[in-house]
Amino acid sequence: MSVDCCAGGTASASERNSALVFLALAAGGFAIGVAEFAAMSLLPYFAPELGVDEPTAGHIISAYALGVVVGAPILAIFGARFSRRKLLIALMGFYALSNGLSALAPTYELMLVSRFFSGLPHGAYFGVAALVAASIVPENRRGAAVSLVMLGLTVATLIGVPFATFIGQTFGWRMGFVIVSALALLTAVFVFLFAPRDPAHPGASPLRELGALARRQVWLTLGIGAIGFGGLFAVYTYLGSALIAVTKAPPAALPLLLACLGLGMTVGNLVCARLADRALMPTAGGILLFGAAASALYPFALGSVWTLAPVVFLIGLIGGLGPVLQIRLMDVAGDGQTLAAALHHSAFNFANALGPWLGGLAISAGYGWASTGWVGVALALGGFAIFLVALLDARLNANKDSAIEQTSG
Repeated sequence: MSVDCCAGGTASASERNSALVFLALAAGGFAIGVAEFAAMSLLPYFAPELGVDEPTAGHIISAYALGVVVGAPILAIFGARFSRRKLLIALMGFYALSNGLSALAPTYELMLVSRFFSGLPHGAYFGVAALVAASIVPENRRGAAVSLVMLGLTVATLIGVPFATFIGQTFGWRMGFVIVSALALLTAVFVFLFAPRDPAHPGASPLRELGALARRQVWLTLGIGAIGFGGLFAVYTYLGSALIAVTKAPPAALPLLLACLGLGMTVGNLVCARLADRALMPTAGGILLFGAAASALYPFALGSVWTLAPVVFLIGLIGGLGPVLQIRLMDVAGDGQTLAAALHHSAFNFANALGPWLGGLAISAGYGWASTGWVGVALALGGFAIFLVALLDARLNANKDSAIEQTSG
């Protein structure tokens, strides 16, 4: 009897400790989500103050994404020798500083530079945080654990981004970046207090991490995310502008629509992660096809806020692809776990750069604000094509390994 009580108490304490770890890690995702997505929703407001048109201001979004693409592998490789807890604290400290500089940027050129530097710690933070989360749960719950880290990002789109957008509309767009800086500092404190005090990994080295790049399945998985995610960002980046120019809705409707998209991302993140724990690759393929269908509805929904809101929610569900691909990378990366996990967010933000760029080209070419939906369709189907190649490659390798085993036997 007493043993059962003690065991129950130990389990309860362990669950509480795990919950605090997830809270600390998700707080960083929340800060990053507000920074990444609020910049898109505030684009119509900072573009005129910086003296550029909106398609040109979209390059500021791309600069952040480029920072993620560059920073994730470099910081993952050179940070592999350090304690994951200390690395997370340092990344959040740098994130606070760089977003503070964004709030002060007086010109378009300096804003580009500050957003690039802001993006550098993004991928490494999420990659390392995902590994920490997966390390404290059984293997069959990795998807759920990673989704809890990503929950901070999706809750940011649901609550944080609409709030930051409202603050930016009311007190000026620079206040949005001030909020992000404060959130990043708060995250650093949470990680210091609650994250596992893990030692540095003596076997880790840049060379071992680079071994992940020799694996074809790693590259194919990254390709799925780099292309397949792009449609979400093509629509998201220009949603505010389309709402004003096509839907003719008041600016106050934008935070509500952003909340619909954030709700979709939150639901997609939680549901798809649990499906991935049961059937990983079928879940990934299903999300991509669903994303193409949802994006195809967008051009027809722009006539009214009432039709646009549910379609934006459906497009947000594509966000569930994130934890699915993160788990896939853990399965195929071998010893290069930190690099592969960080590169996932490089791929995600390559999509963040590609989607707005292609969407901006379509708008500038005269196809209208609704054309970003068709860009989304093309990118989702492109990601699905790479998914099919990855499936075929995995099956061919499995058959080859089986034939080798039979020959050896």
